[in-house]
Amino acid sequence: MVRIAHVTDCYLPRTGGIETQVRALARHQAASGHEVSIITATPGVKRSGTEIVDGLAVTRITAKIPGDLPIHPRTRHHVAAALQENPVDVVHVHVGVISPFAWGAIRAAYQLKIPTVVTVHGIWGPLASPGYRLSELIAKWATWGITISAVSQVAAKTIERAVPTLGEVLVLPNGIDVQDWQLPVRQHDSSTLNLVTVMRLAPRKRTLPLLKIVKAAQERAGITMRIHLRLVGDGPERSRAESFVHQHGLKNLVSFTGRLDHAGIREIFAMSDVYVQPSVKESFGIAALEARAAGLPVIARSQTGTTQFIRDHQEGLLAQTDSGMASAIASLAADRALLAQLGEYNRSTAPEQSWPMVLARVDEAYARARHLD
Repeated sequence: MVRIAHVTDCYLPRTGGIETQVRALARHQAASGHEVSIITATPGVKRSGTEIVDGLAVTRITAKIPGDLPIHPRTRHHVAAALQENPVDVVHVHVGVISPFAWGAIRAAYQLKIPTVVTVHGIWGPLASPGYRLSELIAKWATWGITISAVSQVAAKTIERAVPTLGEVLVLPNGIDVQDWQLPVRQHDSSTLNLVTVMRLAPRKRTLPLLKIVKAAQERAGITMRIHLRLVGDGPERSRAESFVHQHGLKNLVSFTGRLDHAGIREIFAMSDVYVQPSVKESFGIAALEARAAGLPVIARSQTGTTQFIRDHQEGLLAQTDSGMASAIASLAADRALLAQLGEYNRSTAPEQSWPMVLARVDEAYARARHLD
């Protein structure tokens, strides 16, 4: 049994990608017999203090900041106090590109000489790299015994290039319950290629470029094959996306479902032929992995962390450009044999990123951090 404290700027009741993945990891670790707790800057039922969520102790260290931003002016002090009150064997810190609370927690863990694993849930852009390089120099990570990891090989290589002195960056992928997404084979109308994507409708996820991709794919497929996209999710770009669909006469090509729960997404997957992911800054792509587990071929950009589990012409098709994505969609609309081949492979071969594998990788990272310490 290992005593683990997960630190994350954002946590429940927020339900973004990092929050959802940290929650799932913590719950699976607890089910495996570990003693697991959460430290976060996100307010809950109690604005500050400790409460029980999912059977786990969640300590909320918050300050009255406009917009309820997950920032605290005395992060290191309060996190150190929490770790002293409830000692742990390892601290697992989860960060995005900008995570001030998490970085303060790293300093607190070092101050208390607690072995620490940091997982980067994002791909560093050109603006982030100098800041992280400076952090590496100031913090002297090489002498701190901190184990650095990322959720995909693409993300890990980005960090290694930005901070060469770190050496190897481990890969700790996100995980899913594969059996929860597996679906029986359904026969679909061969005159329509049904696409699906699940994402937050925001600029970073490239909602509008996806609509342009679908429009181009339909033009390339011709009038004998209909292409239809179901866009699952909500967000600040929804109104712009709906306006784009109206202005360009795409009502027959695109449907907006809004946010759906697990059961609703499964049902949409069962109605679909292909999953599409247009983002170029995807460090992993958990929804794409869920679709792949459901048996859907995935079309994605080749520069992303989705390549951790999608190989070209194996689990799906990879494209270097948006034009390439449109061509990939059109090719699957025309080549039903290839579509069937990709789908059969995904249904018959479970992805590696299941929770048993992920938990084993995380355990290895903890052992490495404790050894380095």
